[in-house]
Amino acid sequence: MGKELRELLNKINGKKAEVRKLVEEKRLEDAKAAKGELRELQEQFNLLADLEDRDMQQVKRNAEEGKGDAVGATSKEKQATAFVNAIKAAKRQQQVSREDAEILNSMSEGSDEDGGLTVPKDIKTAVKELRRSEDALENLVNIEYVKTNTGNRVIEREADQTPFDNVDEGEEFPESNTPQFDLIEYKVKKKGGILKVTQELLADSAENIIGYLKKWISKKAKATRNFMIVKKIKEICAGIEVPIQCFDDLKDIFNVMLDPGIALGAAVVTNQSGFNFLDKLKDERGDYIMQKDPTQATKRLLFGEYPVVVVSNKTLKNIDGKAPVICGDLKEAITIFDRETLTIDISSIAAGAWEHDQTKIKVRERLDIKGVDEEAIIMGLVDVGLATGDSDNDGVRDDRNGDGIYNEAELNRLSRENILLLAKEKGYAMTKTAADPKPKVVAEFLEQQGSVTEGASWG
Repeated sequence: MGKELRELLNKINGKKAEVRKLVEEKRLEDAKAAKGELRELQEQFNLLADLEDRDMQQVKRNAEEGKGDAVGATSKEKQATAFVNAIKAAKRQQQVSREDAEILNSMSEGSDEDGGLTVPKDIKTAVKELRRSEDALENLVNIEYVKTNTGNRVIEREADQTPFDNVDEGEEFPESNTPQFDLIEYKVKKKGGILKVTQELLADSAENIIGYLKKWISKKAKATRNFMIVKKIKEICAGIEVPIQCFDDLKDIFNVMLDPGIALGAAVVTNQSGFNFLDKLKDERGDYIMQKDPTQATKRLLFGEYPVVVVSNKTLKNIDGKAPVICGDLKEAITIFDRETLTIDISSIAAGAWEHDQTKIKVRERLDIKGVDEEAIIMGLVDVGLATGDSDNDGVRDDRNGDGIYNEAELNRLSRENILLLAKEKGYAMTKTAADPKPKVVAEFLEQQGSVTEGASWG
């Protein structure tokens, strides 16, 4: 870590102590201002850390060979080219060249015990940047990069409320039963999927192949992390969700239910249905409780104070017709342990690949997620009145045009399972199952619906 980063880290730790002290002294406005300064320091640190995060092994080799840092750019290009050459060689069931093999073998960082081709660091960095788009929930939680597949962290609950004991000079440090410690154990799990690539794509330039791979991997990686985070949030809040019906219910969450120290860094995460409810909600004076963020025109602040993050109804689904509104500090509540491995395997003879003139690329990485401070978030539930006629809980009625009849376009937006669920609710005698092709399930639903509608017209 460079001198500038160390100085910033010291400032961050000092600012954290300042925020805690101001909270203890009940100087909440000063604490909020200090919290904002802390965020800026943390952003500066993250930006500089990304710049400093270079391949030190390569830099060392360049220096020994007298090539200087300029060779680093060439090295990245060589790695990318060797990476694509390896994919094309696997397609042709050939060995990679000796030069490419040497380059690939040197890319040991981020290797996986299951083997596979290590994705070059430059491409991994690009994937990371792409997956951290505005709707990526990983931006809101704590990320810890680990070098082992298993490990643990000791966390003291309510550490900022439990002071040190007095210790006389020359005396032993006393054992205190007051602090309560939690042992957070992580065990990274393999996550992965298969991309089917056409031979036409593999005949394209290395730049286009890498661009296609980066977009696909980043989308899958983001979806994976979003799924893990939503699942963990639901686990933490299961059975203790707070009903939200009005302005005062939200005030209760931030004023009483959340610890003041947590509330200082709190935000709101909700889906489109929850945002629609909040965006229409007014206080006792008739003023909307959501306001524009003066620093970011496209952002909103609840009560002019708490940032509101909106994700798709498909990412954060409604729960039995109720929209989730998550309040608190997700960085305190949840940690993702990221092994930072990203590897691929390539085959042109795997099941179905040869017959369809495709190459299959298997991508894998390793992650784990843990709840750390389960009192740092509270989930509110808003009744958005869509429990009936919203079989997939996405906040949009299945019968979109409201005519009481489901047309083919409306059904095609639903999964086979949800079409069958809808049919069951309507009492249709379906013979098709979730194992049947979707067009056949849709056709039978329309047939059943037609017979019921025709019978009603004759009645």
